[in-house]
Amino acid sequence: MPSPAGLGGSDASSRALQTVLASLEDSKAENIVSIDIQGKSSLGDYMVVASGRSHRHVAAVSEHLLKALKDAGLGNARVEGLSGADWVLIDAGDVIVHVFRPEIREFYNIEKMWQALDLEEETIH
Repeated sequence: MPSPAGLGGSDASSRALQTVLASLEDSKAENIVSIDIQGKSSLGDYMVVASGRSHRHVAAVSEHLLKALKDAGLGNARVEGLSGADWVLIDAGDVIVHVFRPEIREFYNIEKMWQALDLEEETIH
């Protein structure tokens, strides 16, 4: 996804990350974790993982985030899982957001997978 308004890549991804984090905080998402995946994946620059308390809260947090991204001029993000609202994936280009119900988040534990990449890099000599 091209950077909006001619901003440099890192400026655009930082702006997108700040928009995502502010929206999640405003929606009362819980246990928000931001993971820098620059240089680790071609998926994006940041991955953000958050929880909602229920199906309804996960859906509301996700819909609020989609509106915030659009209002910030960051385009229309791609969305998966909104109808079930157990695990919603929002691909905003430079930032990938996962919003889970707590038990689904615990089961998949994707933060641990991405943090394991950091640990493996530190042990390589």
